[in-house]
Amino acid sequence: MRSLSKIDNLLLGVDKALRAVVPHSNPSTRPLPVNDDTIPELSITESRHVAGLMRINHTGEVCAQGLYHGQAFSAKDDGVRQAMQQSAEEEVDHLVWCETRLQELGSHPSIFTPLWYGMSFGLGAVAGAISNEFSLGFVAETEAQVSEHLQDHIEQLPVQDQRSRAILAQMDIEELHHRELAINSGGAALSPPVRRTMRWMANRMKATAYHL
Repeated sequence: MRSLSKIDNLLLGVDKALRAVVPHSNPSTRPLPVNDDTIPELSITESRHVAGLMRINHTGEVCAQGLYHGQAFSAKDDGVRQAMQQSAEEEVDHLVWCETRLQELGSHPSIFTPLWYGMSFGLGAVAGAISNEFSLGFVAETEAQVSEHLQDHIEQLPVQDQRSRAILAQMDIEELHHRELAINSGGAALSPPVRRTMRWMANRMKATAYHL
């Protein structure tokens, strides 16, 4: 098999970016992690709240795609680059699951999806350029914070919405697995100022994506 040219890699990168920001453009390799196809009955208020939570989670997955793509772009080591690409591919299912649930709720992803992706790609590229250890540490901290808000959202869901609960629970398991892999691969612990900045940025994103 011939190696890919720079143009080939550029086109592949553009394709991945478009698939991250254009809803329903990714095929899922796994079905929704739910026990049955029953759609729970929700009040208008409950439905709007769940849609807001799922929009945040969808945005988080878009950001994860941007982060991993950016880190793969600037990674200093082929092994790290391949690991980032693999993680991005594994999380495509999360993106599809959130899109599917939003559609079931009669809602939509954030209108700022391209912006979230672009910002995350930039952060990932910077992290990858600093060092492999920092890049992997950035992934580990990101996944830890994602797990926190997934668990918070699970607690906020209406009791009868077992469908959304099952989706978020499976996502949480896999996010923590990616965190563990990043740490075991040599990820360095980030300084408190970096962690606080990441949390502040995530909170601004969540507040915006919930509504828009």
